[in-house]
Amino acid sequence: MPAQWTGELIGKMHINGITSKQLAEEAGLNPKYLSGVLNGRYTSSKAEKKLADAFQRIVQKKNSEVTE
Repeated sequence: MPAQWTGELIGKMHINGITSKQLAEEAGLNPKYLSGVLNGRYTSSKAEKKLADAFQRIVQKKNSEVTE
């Protein structure tokens, strides 16, 4: 069963229009591995922070593009 944080992250991705491919690229992960993490097939003690940080960087980039 996927961890709660993965569901929350997927929801935030959906709301912000961020694809798993974008998130994988920003986090430096293989998209298939990211899918496995988000679907609970793989676990990693560092994944939550790494993906949250990557998500925030994407959101910041999107916001800076809007204000320019």
